[in-house]
Amino acid sequence: MTKHRFHSINSILWLSFLVFAAFIILLTWVFQTALLRVFFSGQVEHDLSTIGKQAYEQLNAAMRIENDERAQELVQYCLDDLQAKNPSATVYLLTLEGEVLFSSDNVGNADNSQEEDYPDRNKFETVCEKLSSVNRDEGIIYKLSDNYYVFAAKLQNASETDADMYLYISYSTELVEMAFGTMRIQLILVAVIVIFLALVISALISMWLTKPITQITRAAKRMAEGDFSVNFKGDYSYAEMDALAETLDYAKEEIGKSDQLQKEVLANVTHDLKTPLTMIKAYASMIQEISGDNPEKRAKHTQIIIDESDRLTALVNDILNLSKIRSGMDMLKLSTFNLSEFIHTVLERFDYLVETKGYTIERDIDDELFTEADMEKIEQVVYNLVGNAVNYTGEDKRIIVRLHKADQGTLRFSVSDTGKGIPQEEIKTIWDRYYRSAETHKRPIKGTGLGLSIVKTILLKHNFQFGVESEVGKGSTFYVIFPEK
Repeated sequence: MTKHRFHSINSILWLSFLVFAAFIILLTWVFQTALLRVFFSGQVEHDLSTIGKQAYEQLNAAMRIENDERAQELVQYCLDDLQAKNPSATVYLLTLEGEVLFSSDNVGNADNSQEEDYPDRNKFETVCEKLSSVNRDEGIIYKLSDNYYVFAAKLQNASETDADMYLYISYSTELVEMAFGTMRIQLILVAVIVIFLALVISALISMWLTKPITQITRAAKRMAEGDFSVNFKGDYSYAEMDALAETLDYAKEEIGKSDQLQKEVLANVTHDLKTPLTMIKAYASMIQEISGDNPEKRAKHTQIIIDESDRLTALVNDILNLSKIRSGMDMLKLSTFNLSEFIHTVLERFDYLVETKGYTIERDIDDELFTEADMEKIEQVVYNLVGNAVNYTGEDKRIIVRLHKADQGTLRFSVSDTGKGIPQEEIKTIWDRYYRSAETHKRPIKGTGLGLSIVKTILLKHNFQFGVESEVGKGSTFYVIFPEK
């Protein structure tokens, strides 16, 4: 059972644009919420580590000064300088008990500082425990929350009597988190706009693409109804539609020719069937009414009935053979055989014309040339081509049959006559027509007009090359190219 598809180009384009837009939005969202945050966290830790190491070196150098007042001023200057260069960072110097000795914002207690920014006692103890597991000249980075990071390090004592001091740098990312929030809102707005634009653009593009298709569909329906005056060509915007229109115009012309050929064949076959039937009936009536008792007349009239019956039988057989070959019912039975001897054998069937009618059939046939084909059907080809030459050769009644080797492992078989030839405008269609020349004089081989069509069908089924070379007033040469075996 045939599966019907109901998806139009409009819906396919609409869905494709929508999926593509959703994919881009999803990719941007993943980048912002995951990859960008991971990248930013790594960058924060790198920056905080750089600030911490710089502060650690500067403060250790300041605390080695013996003048306490000078040392305190230098320490405070270092903290203020770090704060000025890094607005998001706040630097503290603490005792082991968490007492603030120095800070970059000159805060001495937690009342004037943000809750998470100011060193929490419990968190500071946790940081100190982690510091004990590393070298004293190394600091650690600790994440207090999503918005705050801490760098902590134990400073070197100027003497053994000095109390331990700890460097504590808090780094706020609150502004960046606010920026992330704003970006998320903007991304939602962008997503809505992109999806809307995708719908609009896909609708416009689909209309642009389907308009010529709709025009061609209408023209095709008219052609299917028998109107072969339609024209598929138009002012299309893309090359594929132009190519399709040209193809359909060519198909229209060929279908028109086929339709005309069908009508012509039907008319000719009907005429050819009607004529012998009329003759048979007429002479049967004459035998019954006039010549029944006259042996000489009766024999003459019955012979005419026999001849017309043979003609009728030949016509019916040709139509049946042509139908069977074209429908594929008559399959090829390939075999390798001696084509030279085979042609001689077929030509023997025309010896009675040479002996009784004065015909000359010249043979120019090389010996021992083999080919592979269906012998029975090739016999029809050879017989029809020779019979066609007999019917249409000139007054000298001369026919030439040739078989020679050609190039690249092929054999060329040809049949030439000396008749009136075929006009150039008919050469292209002679194989496709119910063709029969309007000869007024009687010929010994009565054709049905389907001989060349049968030849063409058989040779196409074999995939053999064939053709005709003709010049008006000098005769015609029909040829077939066989494969050599």
